[in-house]
Amino acid sequence: MKLGHGDLGRPTAYLAIVEGTPVYGPGGDRVGIVDEVLADEREDIFRGLVVHTLPLPGRHLFADADQIAGIYERGVVLAVTPDSVPEPPRPQPSQRKLDEPVRVEPPLQAALRRAWDWLTRR
Repeated sequence: MKLGHGDLGRPTAYLAIVEGTPVYGPGGDRVGIVDEVLADEREDIFRGLVVHTLPLPGRHLFADADQIAGIYERGVVLAVTPDSVPEPPRPQPSQRKLDEPVRVEPPLQAALRRAWDWLTRR
């Protein structure tokens, strides 16, 4: 289904994006939904989005903030085609040694670490 940007409502901030928000390509075709917003809210820095593509089961893509043309009340529009948006890297198995203590991260710190890993392609 194609949508015009006017159908998506008014422009809004990244803080208003919630999981499940529709994501559209530059031509207006629905690409998928927002799976995760990557941002440092304390520093007010928007990193990008993890997009779950349609149709299900789909796959995940990481749209960097520079690859997003607009954030609206009822959707997000990519500035690039979905083919040019990379998949987030797969998590690597733990390299922790058996005698090394397990470190528990607070949720915000864990989210920021994941965002940094995705951005640096780790």
